[in-house]
Amino acid sequence: MTALLTTAQIRDKFLHFFESKGHLILPSHSTTAPDPTTLFTVAGMQPFKDNFMGAPAVFDGQASKRVTTAQKCVRVGDIENVGRTRRHLSLFEMMGNFSFGDYFKKDAILWAWEFLTSPEWMGMDKGKMYVTIYKDDDEAFGYWTQDVGLEASHIHRFDADENFWPANAPLEGPNGPCGPCSEIYYDRGPKYGDDTWADYFQTRESARFLEVWNLVFPQFDRQDLDENGQPVLKDLPFKNIDTGMGLERVASVVQDVADFYDNDVFAPMIAKVAELSSQPYEGEKSVSHRVVAEHIRSVSMILADGTAFSNTGRGYTTRKIMRRAIRHGYMLGLREPQLYQLVGLVAQSMGGAYPELRANQSRVEAAMKAEEELFLRTLETGIQRLGKLLGGMQRGQTLAGDEAFTLYGTYGFPIDLTKEIAEEYGVSVDEAGYAESLEKDQQLSRDGSKYGKSELFGGNQEALEGLPATQFVGYDSLQAEGQVVALVGGSERLGSLGAGREATVILSQTPFYGEGGGEVGDTGRIEWEGGTGIVRDTQKTKQGVFLHSVLVEQGELREGAKVRALVAPRRAAIQRHHTATHLLHAALRAVLGAGVQQKGSRVAADQLRFDFSHGAALSADELAAVETLVSRWVSANFAVSWREMPIAEAKAAGATALFGEKYGDTVRVVKVEGDVDYGGVAVSSMELCGGAHVTRTGDIGAFVILSDENVAAGVRRIEALAGEAATAWLRERLNASAKVAALLNTNPEGLEARVSGLQTQLRAAEKETATVRKQLAEAQMGGGGSAAQTRELGGFKVASLKLSGIEGNELRSAADKMLDSSGADLVVLASDKGLVVKASKAAVERGAHAGQLVGKLAAAGGGKGGGRPDMAQAGITDAEGALGALETAF
Repeated sequence: MTALLTTAQIRDKFLHFFESKGHLILPSHSTTAPDPTTLFTVAGMQPFKDNFMGAPAVFDGQASKRVTTAQKCVRVGDIENVGRTRRHLSLFEMMGNFSFGDYFKKDAILWAWEFLTSPEWMGMDKGKMYVTIYKDDDEAFGYWTQDVGLEASHIHRFDADENFWPANAPLEGPNGPCGPCSEIYYDRGPKYGDDTWADYFQTRESARFLEVWNLVFPQFDRQDLDENGQPVLKDLPFKNIDTGMGLERVASVVQDVADFYDNDVFAPMIAKVAELSSQPYEGEKSVSHRVVAEHIRSVSMILADGTAFSNTGRGYTTRKIMRRAIRHGYMLGLREPQLYQLVGLVAQSMGGAYPELRANQSRVEAAMKAEEELFLRTLETGIQRLGKLLGGMQRGQTLAGDEAFTLYGTYGFPIDLTKEIAEEYGVSVDEAGYAESLEKDQQLSRDGSKYGKSELFGGNQEALEGLPATQFVGYDSLQAEGQVVALVGGSERLGSLGAGREATVILSQTPFYGEGGGEVGDTGRIEWEGGTGIVRDTQKTKQGVFLHSVLVEQGELREGAKVRALVAPRRAAIQRHHTATHLLHAALRAVLGAGVQQKGSRVAADQLRFDFSHGAALSADELAAVETLVSRWVSANFAVSWREMPIAEAKAAGATALFGEKYGDTVRVVKVEGDVDYGGVAVSSMELCGGAHVTRTGDIGAFVILSDENVAAGVRRIEALAGEAATAWLRERLNASAKVAALLNTNPEGLEARVSGLQTQLRAAEKETATVRKQLAEAQMGGGGSAAQTRELGGFKVASLKLSGIEGNELRSAADKMLDSSGADLVVLASDKGLVVKASKAAVERGAHAGQLVGKLAAAGGGKGGGRPDMAQAGITDAEGALGALETAF
């Protein structure tokens, strides 16, 4: 196999391999799903659904029927297994190559084989490669055996439940594109199990034979069963390729580690968890270490993509992941916020591929720390609640399952902790009742995180078939009368919906805006005779059917009922932010140039986010100019108009089209009826937009830009506030400035000078501290390193010493000095938390390898590390243990 590769190197090699095969490399889509069928992006192919269905394959102006990506995906349907097994993740990277009607099965198979086995790429042993195919896919069998040269004994044929996508599609559906797949496995050898490939045919489970790549061949259009109950599979007019290679899986093979948590991304995080908790990682049984490391990585990525902790939707699910990590940190003894310190490791290992991690690191850390502070207090409250419950019970009684689940869902109490405390009172826990409540809750999560074809292409599509388009009246009114056309729960039509239940409600007429064009869906209420319901969200299908997510508060809602729909007052704030987004776009194009193009947006009640093409951060002067232009529009109080017109007419008039939107022959044009001046040039705003807007620019109120940051190569993101949100933010900053100034015995105007003076003092103190540490290290080493223990080990002269109070740069500098002055071949210095190994040039030429040695010593010292042949370092928790392993390390 190719020399040890990092996860980042594997990702890079994959993308450039397919670039060499004529593929266009595209950046990962956000973890936020590209469509409303799921909360998160759950598959590499999801951003390309329209292309698989025949839409033109044009990406940012580049046409290419061949595309390759490394897509960050989030799946939480089996979140309870993450950490409990060592093969489950909530965040994973799916590398894929895709063809939209271009190459097909043969090329996909040959290229996969070349990438995996060629010494130039992965260099895997051809003799250890195995494949499963669909039982009737003789075409694939021929390519694998005749063109690739794989032995027939290395191929298993499985039914459609294993090697067809979607699973069992021929018999069970859904109708639409489908096809067989070839799954590629690698034999990791007997140290991972004594089972054989023949055993796998029966068990379908193996730690030894690890699946690394799934090649899906969507070649059929599945239709209704014929009169004999047999599947009807017709050839598609053009055939696609959709492949998925789990980066973490491939890294396990290439790096020859037991599981995901030993790879180069997770190992430093596991070590950090051990350091923070003072609890060593002990492999299989250390569930909490894995949960914390995996979930912090996952939440870091989600938050960096713009999701915020909340009590609904994607933000709620993200909060649940974070709180599961906090619970497991609590079980490790972490009673103060510390998990946020892991974000830097995530940014360090993955920020090269996903620059949003580094750009947003401080914001993510702050959000996590605040969530930790909040939830740790909640956990303490849960302990008190459980104490009250148990205090009122007799020994031998049973705590109800729904009570145990309330402790879990509300206070974050894991069932194990509840049982442990209950046992102290002689009380048992109804685990069956708890499991039932948990399953109901998990089903809600799964409904938002499914990734089968039926969900990705519209999970309730069959239930919505035949429904007329909803009449939308929300541009002119925020309330309207309507009739319930349908009630949909999951993928089924419902006759009624009782109090406490939530489902999708379709109305004949609605004032609720359905999410689209970057604008969030409306919320509010519906009322009917004898009942009320909360509208939590509104979406819209391509067919124009508005989907209202409704929780019934009281009464019973039935199909055919007449209702009164009322949009929540927050719509006014959304409209302010949406019109402000248009003005921001026009101002950016005026200040930065016509090359600015919108790449995405999110318009909500609390703020706006605008992504645009630009290669550099905006200067302070540029940001000020943009803010000034928007403020001029607001001050002028121009009218804002909208009307429908043919798209050709709109484009001829100079209307700007929005990124990612698909337009029909007739479009809605939103125009600000007045220009503002920028350097003698009149700047105007006119865009194609279906969203809700203010009627005059003066309604926007105050406008302030919060941040400008990089989110991808050549793409910037601005976050801004308008109206009351902007005013409140400015007042908070002014108050905070005054408080800080008072703490520093100055006024807000004198803050800059005061802070500058303190920084000068701090730098002087740090310099003095570094000098003292250097002197401390020299004193402990003695002249010429005389305090070190020197011995012959493995043919090398090795000097070793434990230092106290010395870490980081000082420890490395001390090792350099000892190597120069002691005459040793290798120097090993350990401190309370660190370990450094240095080797002389001559020793390296004779075969010494500091990186390999530090790995062995760190393992004995409760940590992990690595490095070059001449220098390596590690984090440890037991210096004596690390130094004590020297004798056996050679």
